[in-house]
Amino acid sequence: MLSGRRLDLLAPDPRDIDIEDIAHGLARVARWNGQTKGDHAFSVAQHCVIVTDIFTALWPQSTSNERLAALLHDAPEYVVGDLISPFKTAIGLDYKAFELKLLEAIHERFGVGQLSVAVAAAIKDADTIAAYYEATLLAGFEKSEAERFFGIPRVPLELHRTLDVLISVPAKDAQRDFLLRFGNLSPH
Repeated sequence: MLSGRRLDLLAPDPRDIDIEDIAHGLARVARWNGQTKGDHAFSVAQHCVIVTDIFTALWPQSTSNERLAALLHDAPEYVVGDLISPFKTAIGLDYKAFELKLLEAIHERFGVGQLSVAVAAAIKDADTIAAYYEATLLAGFEKSEAERFFGIPRVPLELHRTLDVLISVPAKDAQRDFLLRFGNLSPH
């Protein structure tokens, strides 16, 4: 990693995980394989911040720790990249287990405790809603096509207005925004 840390991907040690490395990597990993509108790739870092906003709007009673889990939901992609879900399925369970092991190490490193089934489901819902808006506003999907894949998003009106103007930002800005959000949510 750029921090000088060495991360064993098969047996990740939480002490080898650094938030700067995560933010740097996620800000440079393109969602939708880079096939998005705009002057910049829409990064996983930017997606994670948006998912946190959606999760917070859906679960206003959520704790900082639960919001941190939402922010870190795709954190393993800082080293493994962003593979689309159908491809992850095609690779098989070993890939999913590998990704989950890395996410568990990241959660341990930053003190994210065990999530309830309801909170985990709400984070997944927020992720799906973000994907719908990304698909329709950035990746060229028609609304009807996105609804088939992601469903019709149900979000508060004020959040809908925010998501309707979704644009990609430069990697340095996505990295900064991710780190700022992490700083606001992390107990460390």
